Amino acid sequence: MAQSTNTPPVDSNTAALGRRERMLLAAVAALLALGLFLLRGGLSPAAPLEKLARQSLEPAVALSNGRPSLIEFYADWCEACQAMAPAMERVEGEHHEQLDVVLLNVDNPRWQPEVDRYDVNGIPQLEFFDASGAPIGRAVGARNQGELEALSAALISGSPLPAMAGVAETSVLPKAETTAMAGPRSHS
Repeated sequence: MAQSTNTPPVDSNTAALGRRERMLLAAVAALLALGLFLLRGGLSPAAPLEKLARQSLEPAVALSNGRPSLIEFYADWCEACQAMAPAMERVEGEHHEQLDVVLLNVDNPRWQPEVDRYDVNGIPQLEFFDASGAPIGRAVGARNQGELEALSAALISGSPLPAMAGVAETSVLPKAETTAMAGPRSHS
């Protein structure tokens, strides 16, 4: 007694069609993977923010090596920081021997003491220091290439920072005298 099976016979056209579909699907997947790879930068160097941050000096070194410094507080997710990154990279490249460009990521707990010290309350925030490491100014908000060049030129030449919106010079308060002062509730 022969048993019958309910599976239809396989012809060569059906098998070939399945093989072609699989190959087409694999080719489409490969093209999508390649496209995603290229959109994310491919084998090119890291994005400008990441590249600058990696090559930055430690803030203490930059502020003590006899060159003026520009410290940028940024975040990877900050669109203004990302937009400004190519201009910062050009400034760093053109003035590497004259100016230290330091990038500190506000999301990295390592830089929390600096975030607190410089009262970072918006990003990008730029802090400017003269060649002796003394703070001379601050800028909050994105800067274009021309503005970064003007600010860098002022730092390098030791000139006052150019007047532009969002840029302020740092003033140094005189040290308080150490004589004891009467408190508000003192009646002596």
